[in-house]
Amino acid sequence: MGRIVYFTGGARSGKSLQAEKYIFDKEYTQKIYLATSIPFDDEMKARVKKHKEQRGENWITIEGYSNLIEKISPYAERDGVILLDCLTNMVTNLMIMDRECDWDNISTDEVDRIELEIKDEIESFFEYVKNQKIDVVVVSNELGMGVVPAYPLGRYFRDICGRMNQIAGTYADEAYMAVSGLQLKLK
Repeated sequence: MGRIVYFTGGARSGKSLQAEKYIFDKEYTQKIYLATSIPFDDEMKARVKKHKEQRGENWITIEGYSNLIEKISPYAERDGVILLDCLTNMVTNLMIMDRECDWDNISTDEVDRIELEIKDEIESFFEYVKNQKIDVVVVSNELGMGVVPAYPLGRYFRDICGRMNQIAGTYADEAYMAVSGLQLKLK
């Protein structure tokens, strides 16, 4: 059955590098990179390029942030690993893309509805993986230790992402936190 391994930490804490090292140390034969970001600008394109170089060759790349079960199902029955990098970008895209929301004036009912959709997507993915042969290593940013954002969208994002991180932590068979390039085992 599939195992879920969770890496969290702040920006530039080393969490992606630690997740990749975890995968390399386990010597998985099939490695899949599930890219959830959308590189809109040069800075993000440079980050994507750096991560590709850091991982090296021999990875299957799947791009997407929704309908993940459909995207990974052709690979899920084989032994191997999926690196979902990252849950934070996934939540961002599920909140923003394909939606017309006025986040400054949105109702709490609408925010709750959006959060429930995101929660369903993430929990369905984790439930699916638990019943497959393939493992998943999840990377996500820890956002709850910073300043409270001054604008509504930032606060909604921080809160929703924090709750999705809690779900990832609950489903995880192992969990780690990256701080200044160091690794702390949480679970």
